[in-house]
Amino acid sequence: MGVNQKSKKYLDDFEEYLKDEKNFSSHTLRAYSADVLTFLIWANEINIEDIDTKKFSEYLYFIGQLNYTKTTIARKIASIRAFYKFLYREEIIDFNPTDTVSGPKRTKNLPNFLSDNEVETILANVKISTPSGFRNRVIFELLWASGMRISELSGLNYENLNLEQNEITVYGKGAKERIVLIPDRTKENLKNYIENVSDLICKTPRGAKDPVFINHNGYRLQNQSIRKALKEVVNNIELSKKVTPHVFRHSFATKLLENGADLRVVQELLGHSSIANTQIYTHVSIQRLKTVYEQTHPRA
Repeated sequence: MGVNQKSKKYLDDFEEYLKDEKNFSSHTLRAYSADVLTFLIWANEINIEDIDTKKFSEYLYFIGQLNYTKTTIARKIASIRAFYKFLYREEIIDFNPTDTVSGPKRTKNLPNFLSDNEVETILANVKISTPSGFRNRVIFELLWASGMRISELSGLNYENLNLEQNEITVYGKGAKERIVLIPDRTKENLKNYIENVSDLICKTPRGAKDPVFINHNGYRLQNQSIRKALKEVVNNIELSKKVTPHVFRHSFATKLLENGADLRVVQELLGHSSIANTQIYTHVSIQRLKTVYEQTHPRA
């Protein structure tokens, strides 16, 4: 099997479109490109213009035999659909064979989240006696207090901070800009890190474009390092839940809704493009309420 050269050129153009116009992250770009390339390899020398709904359905049957999860299959379909929408927009095709084909329904798994006590236990067990330990605690507290994605936090530069107003500007998926808010305690700990601790890790410039969180070489702290530091703390306290930086984001959203925050406000703070992505947290809150009710009500 090979790839039709004309189709490969279309894929190259699609990648440029995702990168330059859609501002896809490198991770998402690689996933979409790999999904479409796999499809083109399967199609072999068939011209992309000659693939109809029946042929696309055959591909879905093919990948359905490969023991992929429903989530993976849904992503592959989404990648190929985006590719065909691009081709249609560029007037390369006059019919989109993916329009009438539905993928598998994904099982909705409720996000894992932490209670206030669990968060405080994690924070209390970060060893802040070292500069990097203090930095890590500030990072974990910031994730919990703001609902930021880990990539948004690691990407922070000094120009993004407006600590006088307890505001931080972040750039989310698709380079969309939004403001997140932080409480006074988190602000003071962040200021302490900047003013007293950062130079102990590595003395670096603090220009507008310089990173806030750095490693011992003065370079921007990477997502992998943050995940590793959190995993070490969680393993040491033997917390039964799986905890990742994204769990802090889930916990942030769940806590706001449990305390009566408007769904639209939570959507804005999380940077969700669709409120449907935020609504899953209402299910978490309801489940939490049911659990508390069953544990405390005498007739439950």
